[in-house]
Amino acid sequence: MKKRNIEIDIEFNILTKKKKDKVHEFSLKLLEEVGIEVTGEKMLELLKNNGAEIGNDNIVKIPRKMVEKAMKSVPKEVILYNRDGDPIINIGEENNIYFGSIAEQLEYLDYKTNKSRRFMREDMKTMCVLQDYLPNISFTTSVGLIDGVPSSVAGQIGFIETLRNFSKSIHVVTSDVDALKDIVNISKDFVGGKEKLMEKPLFMYYAEPIPPFKHPYESNERLMVCAENGIPVVYMPYSMMGGTAPVTLAAALAQNNAEILAGMVMTQLVREGAPYIYGSMPTVFDMKSTIGSYGAPEFHLAVAASSEMADYYGIPFYGTASVSDARTIDMQSISEIEMTLFSSILSKANLVHDIGLLEHARNISPVAIYISNEIIDQLKNYTKGIEINDDMFLFDTFKNIGPGGHYLNDESTLKNFKKMWYPKVFTRNSINPEESDLMDRVIEKIDYILKNHKVKPLEKEKEDILKKYEKELLDR
Repeated sequence: MKKRNIEIDIEFNILTKKKKDKVHEFSLKLLEEVGIEVTGEKMLELLKNNGAEIGNDNIVKIPRKMVEKAMKSVPKEVILYNRDGDPIINIGEENNIYFGSIAEQLEYLDYKTNKSRRFMREDMKTMCVLQDYLPNISFTTSVGLIDGVPSSVAGQIGFIETLRNFSKSIHVVTSDVDALKDIVNISKDFVGGKEKLMEKPLFMYYAEPIPPFKHPYESNERLMVCAENGIPVVYMPYSMMGGTAPVTLAAALAQNNAEILAGMVMTQLVREGAPYIYGSMPTVFDMKSTIGSYGAPEFHLAVAASSEMADYYGIPFYGTASVSDARTIDMQSISEIEMTLFSSILSKANLVHDIGLLEHARNISPVAIYISNEIIDQLKNYTKGIEINDDMFLFDTFKNIGPGGHYLNDESTLKNFKKMWYPKVFTRNSINPEESDLMDRVIEKIDYILKNHKVKPLEKEKEDILKKYEKELLDR
């Protein structure tokens, strides 16, 4: 077995084998006895022809055997590529974990003023260049929320802008199926045809049902388009305990798990072997504010438990971290960022999205992304654990130094001290300034990156393809 990309040598589990068995069995019971609501003639016909029971109001009951059949064909490995066709993300038996952020959002938290405003198209380059530079960011997400662009084509323009300014893996969210189809067409031309796109997908996609148990045409059609074109698809129910999911963690886990298994069945019915990624966000419905909390400890406990269910099935998991309910960079946001990253890096997650997302998914912060990169480095040093063997006990060093001595000049210190983690932006000054200058140093670092980091420009032929589509989209 290959060594995973981030070493994990400490034990961390939320669910025992017995608990995972119970969640699985109860999920199957929900699919068989409660069912899901499905709209869309093509998907209903596929389900019916393969053994599902279609009842009144398009309530579909999926038998265990359909889930078990889908489990056999769903890929256990997913490879994600960049715009040059190079593998960036490899999820399989190594159980690797990769972190990703967002290229655009409703609001942008200005890194110099710490105040939010509408996200503009020109902000996308800032986000993409910063994330392209940071070593712990492996993918970014184009969402289609940029201001100043017609909403009907914002997703497509966001994808084009991300392709221009980001050289790692791209994740895509669109507001509708037509935007997804446009992006598939752009991608086919960009890589040289459908076969090449299926061989090396240019992007992965995000779709979701509507909890509880509604899988509308828009969701099903997204699954179909992705399966037919070899696009890895994340299917992620976002449920709120006490609102759109039952209030207990066990019930919310089972509901989300059932929704995800249903999506897996539908994807494999469209095309056996279609790449499918398990995603789950069972959070808290805050009864005081009526928000779905992004910083709640129960949310991240449930996400980590969900990652163990994905591992139970042997399929990749898409998690969430470095998020907060706070609006700006403050003590709350940094506290929640650290807590959520710690939870994710210890979990069985393979892809972790939303790095630097604040105010329960309303704004994105370059500062939060930069600091998250530092925290991920910090946690990598924690999760590698402690090597225990005879060499590590340094017995000869003890003999040489003896009682009352010191180890500062010893050869073992000189050989090994650089293996310790040293921060790049956090400080360990012997004398600290009267007021924190962390934000000033982060601003300076981001300014430097944006001025000096140059993303490799696209070949003229590929840039011409993007310009052609951009003109066509904006002329609609």
